[in-house]
Amino acid sequence: MRNRLAIAGLLVTLGFGMAGLRADLRDAAVRPALTAASDVKVDNFTFGPGTLTVPVGTTVTWTNRDDIPHTVVSTEGAFKSKVLDTDEKYAFTFGKAGSYSYFCSIHPKMTGKIVVQ
Repeated sequence: MRNRLAIAGLLVTLGFGMAGLRADLRDAAVRPALTAASDVKVDNFTFGPGTLTVPVGTTVTWTNRDDIPHTVVSTEGAFKSKVLDTDEKYAFTFGKAGSYSYFCSIHPKMTGKIVVQ
């Protein structure tokens, strides 16, 4: 008898837990993420990844891992970093969908692109 009560209690607890999980999953599917984050590494005279696709509202952070300074400059004028020394970071939040090409103003052959969907 005691085993049956323990099993029944376990099943009830499990049932409530599953109902809560279903509600959490349903709510997560309905509401969009408030913000997302993504990283671009600046190293060896390249932006990596070269093209990054992110949802609207994402904050992209560029980190200079190179031994020399670099910048992150939008070709359309949407954003522009200061000169970034080794291990310095620059972040920009993309609020509108579109394609954002950028380059290093010190080394113009260094290019990248952020695609915002």
